[in-house]
Amino acid sequence: MRHCTILLAGVFLLSITGLALAQDHEARAEEQSPFAELPWEFGPTTGKLGGRATIDVPEGYAFLDAQGAARFNEIAENPPTGADEYIVAPTDLHWVAFFHFNEVGYVKDDEKLDPDDILSSIREGTEAANIEREKRGWDTMKILGWSFKPQYDQQINALEWAILAQMDRDGGQLINYNTRLLGRRGVMEVVVATDPQTLEASIANFKALVPGYEFGAGDRYAEFREGDRVAEYGLAALITGGAAAVAAKKGWLAAIGVFLVKMWKVLLIGLVAVGASFRKFFKRDRDGDPKP
Repeated sequence: MRHCTILLAGVFLLSITGLALAQDHEARAEEQSPFAELPWEFGPTTGKLGGRATIDVPEGYAFLDAQGAARFNEIAENPPTGADEYIVAPTDLHWVAFFHFNEVGYVKDDEKLDPDDILSSIREGTEAANIEREKRGWDTMKILGWSFKPQYDQQINALEWAILAQMDRDGGQLINYNTRLLGRRGVMEVVVATDPQTLEASIANFKALVPGYEFGAGDRYAEFREGDRVAEYGLAALITGGAAAVAAKKGWLAAIGVFLVKMWKVLLIGLVAVGASFRKFFKRDRDGDPKP
């Protein structure tokens, strides 16, 4: 009987020790992660996307302003786009949405899209992009195809598509879901980085936030007036590089490559792995408790 009691006590102590080690590992993950030190704003709040638009950030989500987003991209090895970016993400960081406004003028939405032709251009541009990625010491990639083909919603003036790519070095796959929200003076470009296995849930989650997005008064697509600046390209070029795509048709394919280097966002595996720890970190910060 005494032997059983000692054995049970030993099992209990091992369980307590294991729990303590797990909690200590989680705490150290929070302390060591540079993502946790970024100036997150926690929902419910309103994210200001520059001076052009806003988005409602509900509870369970977080927002980074331009300065915080630039730091996030630096940590994640995402190259700068040359414009202010903003980030919205759930607090488990299972996906991350990047927003930035491109003041290209009013993009006419009467163009018929040819998915095969567009994908061919993206594949050629990616080859050029890989040259730039190699210069930076980053992994190169290949385009596997559409995760879903481009489609345009005339009700909300939004173009969306998703491309599946594979990294050459480790064989890992990634998906970038793209939305272009058309406005009177330009386009809000949105890239959602997520894991291929959770694409449907992540995009459904993201789309639930879209009704909370709004262009400012005077900047809505329906408020276009004669005499406003009109973009020199249509919907297809929004996918393949905008002005860079126009230039590429004149023989400057590398321009698309540079565009694709900037537009692809990598969601770090380690970032997703510590999502549960971040969720606790976010809750403590939101409630005003001291950080670990």
